Amino acid sequence: MKALILFIGWCILFVLCWPIALLALVLTPLVWLLSLPLRLLGIGFEALFALLRALLFLPARVLGYAGRG
Repeated sequence: MKALILFIGWCILFVLCWPIALLALVLTPLVWLLSLPLRLLGIGFEALFALLRALLFLPARVLGYAGRG
């Protein structure tokens, strides 16, 4: 559904101003390629914070605290 809405929006942009629509069509893969390192960095930081959280809550888990749920 998201892809269909995106396609319809691009078609409307193409009718209203075709140079900007073609520029968006060309630049979208480049922006995606430039954002890949930032996504990988975000995944790395998320893993680091998960490790720190696990280490901080380890004594409580060893002592038998069940937590929420």
